[in-house]
Amino acid sequence: MAGFKKLIFIQLISWLLFTVLGGYLVALSFDSSVSDTQKKAQLTVNSYISDLTMDDLSAEKIQRTFADASIFSSFTLRDHAGKTLVAVQSSESLPLLAEMVNSSFNSIRPQFAVNNASDIKVEFTINAQSLANLMQQAMFVVILVSGLIALLPIFFMKSMFKRLNRKISTTIADIVDIYINQNQVGGDLEQAIDTSRIKKLSKDLIPSFNRLSHFLQTKHDDIQNNALNIKKEAYKDVVTNLGNRNMFVEYYEKNIENSDKSTFGSLAMVRCSELQAINQTRGYQKGDEYVKGVADIIKHISGTYTNSQVFRLNSSDFAVVLPNTPLKEAERFGDNLQSRFTQYQQNQELSSVANTGIVGYEKGKPLGELLSVVDNAMSMAQSKQANAWHVQRETDLVNNASAGFGNQNWRKVINEVIEAKRVHLVMQNIMPVGKSVKAYAEIQVRFKTAENQTLPTASFLAMAEKLEMAMEIDRLIIDTTLDKIKTRNFSEKFFGINVTASSAHNDQFVIWLERRLLKDSNIASKLIFEVSEFGLQQNIKASKRFIDMVHRVGARITVERFGVGLTSFKFFRDLKPDFIKMDASYTRGLEEDKNNQYFMRLMVDLAHRIGVSVFAEGVESQEEKHIIETLCLDGVQGYYIEKPKDI
Repeated sequence: MAGFKKLIFIQLISWLLFTVLGGYLVALSFDSSVSDTQKKAQLTVNSYISDLTMDDLSAEKIQRTFADASIFSSFTLRDHAGKTLVAVQSSESLPLLAEMVNSSFNSIRPQFAVNNASDIKVEFTINAQSLANLMQQAMFVVILVSGLIALLPIFFMKSMFKRLNRKISTTIADIVDIYINQNQVGGDLEQAIDTSRIKKLSKDLIPSFNRLSHFLQTKHDDIQNNALNIKKEAYKDVVTNLGNRNMFVEYYEKNIENSDKSTFGSLAMVRCSELQAINQTRGYQKGDEYVKGVADIIKHISGTYTNSQVFRLNSSDFAVVLPNTPLKEAERFGDNLQSRFTQYQQNQELSSVANTGIVGYEKGKPLGELLSVVDNAMSMAQSKQANAWHVQRETDLVNNASAGFGNQNWRKVINEVIEAKRVHLVMQNIMPVGKSVKAYAEIQVRFKTAENQTLPTASFLAMAEKLEMAMEIDRLIIDTTLDKIKTRNFSEKFFGINVTASSAHNDQFVIWLERRLLKDSNIASKLIFEVSEFGLQQNIKASKRFIDMVHRVGARITVERFGVGLTSFKFFRDLKPDFIKMDASYTRGLEEDKNNQYFMRLMVDLAHRIGVSVFAEGVESQEEKHIIETLCLDGVQGYYIEKPKDI
C-alpha cells in the first residue's frame, strides 16, 4: 500500500511537471504568434501610410480603414503637431491565462508608424483576442491530456497492485506451507520448491526463508533452554538446591520405568530423623541448617557413584538413585552414610541424624510400588539404632508381608522399649521473663535399643501413634518421670511432661492418670502436661474432660505449638489452659517480622486477660530474646537459653 501511495505521488508530480512544461510551450507559441502578427500589422500600416500625406487622408477614411476593433484593440492617429485626430480603444480584455502569459512575456506591445512626410503618426496595439482564445484552449488541452496521461495509470495500477499483492500473498502462503512441511519431514526447502509450481516466483525468497529458518531454530533453542531453566528452578528445592519430588518422578519415569534400554540399580531413601525435634526446640533456621548438612553428606557420598542422582522428596526425605549399582555395593553406600551421619551427630550434639532404606530397582518397576518397598526398608532402619540403614531384598518380601514388615519390626522394638523401660530423660528449662512468673523445665525423652543405641525420637513417637501404642509410651514416660522426681527429691522444681492428644482423649488413659497422680498428690502439683493445640482441637469435648481432670488433681496444662491451628477466644474460655507455648515458627526471624510481632502481642494481651501465661520456644539469638521481652511474654525456651541436659 505504501508503494501505491508513492506511485500516486510520483504521477501527480509528473502531471504538474507536464502541465508546467506544456503550458510554457503554449505560452512561447502564443508569444511567437503575437510577435508575428504585430510585425505583419506594422508592415501593413507602414506600407499604407508611407506615401500618403495628411491632405490625402480624411479622419473618416482612416477610421474606416484602420480603426477596426477586430484588428486593433487600440488605434491613435496624430498629425505632425501631435494632435490626436482619431482614437479608438477596445474595452474587451484578454482571457485570464492569456493575460497572465502577456504579463509574463510582455507579448502585446504598442506599435508605431510614420509616413515619409512625417506628418502622419500612428500608434496602435493589435487585437490578440483570437490568439488568446486559441492559447487558452491549447492550455486546457495540455492540462487535460497530461492529467489523463498521469491519472489513467493510477487507476490501472491500483487493480494491478491488488492482483500482484494477491499473487504474492498466495506465493508466500504456498512457500510457508512448503517450509512448514519441509521442517516437519526434515527435507530441503530449495529442493521442495523446485518441484512445485511456484519455483520462478519463489526463487528470490529461498535465502530469506533459510535465514528465517536459522533464526527460528535459534529462538526455538533459546526458548527450550529458558523453559528448561525455568523447569529446573520450579523443580528445585530452595533449601538444598536439589531436585524436588516432581523432578524425581519425571527422572524415574523417563530413565527407569519407561526406559528404552535395560537398566537396574539401587534406590535409597534417607530420612532426617530429628528435623521435627530441631524445628520445635532450636527453631526453623537450625532445622534448615540441619537439612543442608544432611544433603551435603548425601551428595558427597553419592558423588563417588557414576551418574548418581539426589532429590529432596519432602521436608525430611531424600531419594538417592544409584544406577547400575547392585544391592551388595549399596550396602557399602549405607555404611559410608552411617559413618558420616554419626560424625555429624557428635559435632552437632544430636541424638541421631538420619536413617536410610535401600532397595533394588529394574526397568519397568512402577514407582508407587518401589516407594512402598523403600518406605518399608526405612521403617526397618529406624527401628534399629541411630543413623542405621536397612536393605530390603526380594527374598525378604516373599517371606514377609511387605505392607506390614516394617510395622511388625517397629511393634517389636516399641514393646521391647516399654518392657525394659529403656527411656532416658533430659530436661530443658523455660527461663521466666518477669520475677513473678512461674516457669518450669520441660521433660524430653530419648528411647534406647537393647544395644543402648538412641532411636530417632520423632520416628519412634510417630510409629507408636501409627501402631496405636502411644498410650503405653505416655504411661511409661509419666511413670519414669514421677520415679525420677521422687528419687532425686525435686520438691521445689516444676516439670512439664508431653502427652499425645490420642492419650488425652482416651478415657482409660485419663482414669489411669488421675489415679496415678492421686497416688503421688504431692508431686502432681509440680507437673504441667503439654498437649499440642492441633491435637486438642480435634476433640474439644474430650480435651475439656482431660484438662478438668488435670486441674482437679492439682496439676496444670500447657497448650504447646500454639498458633498453628485456628484458635478463637472460645478455645480459651472452654479449655482454660494455664500456659500457652507459641510455636517456634513465630520466633524465627521475629526481630524482622512485624506480622509475627503483632500476632504474638495480640495473643499475649488476650491470654493475660484471662490469666494465661505465654511462653516462646525455639529462641536462638539475643535479638529474638530481646523482642520477646518487649512483647511482654512470660518465658522463653530454646538453645540460646539452655540446651537439654540430663536430669
